[in-house]
Amino acid sequence: RQLHDRLQAEGLFDEAHKKPLPPFPKTIAFVTSPTGAAIRDFLNIAARRWPGTNVLIIPARVQGDGAAAEIVAGIEAANHLRPMPDLLVVGRGGGSLEDLWCFNEEIVVRAIFASDIPVISAVGHEIDVTLSDLIADLRAPTPSAAAELSLPDQTEIRGQLSHHRDRLNALLKSRSTSLRQRLDQIA
Repeated sequence: RQLHDRLQAEGLFDEAHKKPLPPFPKTIAFVTSPTGAAIRDFLNIAARRWPGTNVLIIPARVQGDGAAAEIVAGIEAANHLRPMPDLLVVGRGGGSLEDLWCFNEEIVVRAIFASDIPVISAVGHEIDVTLSDLIADLRAPTPSAAAELSLPDQTEIRGQLSHHRDRLNALLKSRSTSLRQRLDQIA
């Protein structure tokens, strides 16, 4: 609570610091355990929603001694990649308060704040809220939700494109008919 109050007094949680997420990220870096369910769920949803998105897994322990330092190293590594990823997800699946504690560590919170890449915090289950969630540009209630929030739905986009194509065809046909009638009147 004291850390929260100190960071809040510094203005680190202010909405003015939140970066917008890219609408169509080409590359997403995910700092997490490479063997956890969180990354598998994220990859499955990402493949379904927007196939072809590159997901770079930056391995880090996400609980226990040394986890906070590994998460920070992962965030910093993502920010040094060239080309830089469009989006950064930091997270893990659910667990006890102790399991999630590294996401409350000041070094992790400050690394998320300092990231040049927009960050989604996807820690735990819906009821779990960490300082990382509060500092990130967007909080996802779960890693699966992070995939849904970070990527457009290809089915929806295809539907919108189809609607716009049909509307454009109708407008072109109407304009062509109008111009043909005008030409007939002139003739």
